[in-house]
Amino acid sequence: MPKNADLHCHSIVSDGLLAPAVLVERARTNGVDLLALTDHDEIGGLDEARAAAAAVGLGFINGVEISVSWGDDQTVHIVGLNFDHHHADLVTGLARVRSGRDARAGLMAEELAKAGIDGAYAGALKYVGNPALISRSHFARYIVERGFAPDVKTVFDHWLAKGKPGYVSHAWADLQDAVNWIRDAGGIAVIAHPGRYRLTSAERRALYAAFKDCGGQGIEVVSGSSNETEIREFAGIAREFGFLASRASDFHGPGESYIDLGRMVQLPADLKPVWEAWN
Repeated sequence: MPKNADLHCHSIVSDGLLAPAVLVERARTNGVDLLALTDHDEIGGLDEARAAAAAVGLGFINGVEISVSWGDDQTVHIVGLNFDHHHADLVTGLARVRSGRDARAGLMAEELAKAGIDGAYAGALKYVGNPALISRSHFARYIVERGFAPDVKTVFDHWLAKGKPGYVSHAWADLQDAVNWIRDAGGIAVIAHPGRYRLTSAERRALYAAFKDCGGQGIEVVSGSSNETEIREFAGIAREFGFLASRASDFHGPGESYIDLGRMVQLPADLKPVWEAWN
């Protein structure tokens, strides 16, 4: 059984700052013994990460974080774990989700220009490892570079969150489709960082119920952005809905993440960890 599992992090293949192999080395140094790389809507970094993990004796499983549209213009993220990354429906589905990112980025740049931040599209591209995966995080780094904000979190709060000048809504994957892609590829679907969504209590419960009805099996009880109150809340949700419990940093890079790889608190002892489902 792993003592220090980190089942949600990002590399430069999506919106992280480190190459997959560098991310793996950082995880090993931090004492992680089971890692999942979960880039946004992309699995292109998995082979590099797996090879690097094998070279240093670090346990590794395939992962991905799928962007899902749910409810009234809400975006939620579903993490897939321990799946066959060659599965045709998953590969095709993720490609479809990625295909709309560039058009959205152009619209975001137009909206930011109206707010007085020019050159945002070209500026964001400087931070992109894969142009097909341009995201709000890349725009945020450019805005920090320009001196409009001190850090990425502030950029999201003032420019890129829903209702802010640079936010552009987008139709992502359907919840049922995302869960099906993961399950059909032999994996487990997990609700990512449930405390991050701007939902009412009733909307949260509706999301959990819909996710379970779709075949979803897990929830991140411990995430890098979770506080003690949220961990207690999501542990209760795991018990009530019968969800497996996941543990994750959601690490993107040094100086830009809530917490470093593997530095989260442990899961409550009475919950069933997600990794027991494949042990």
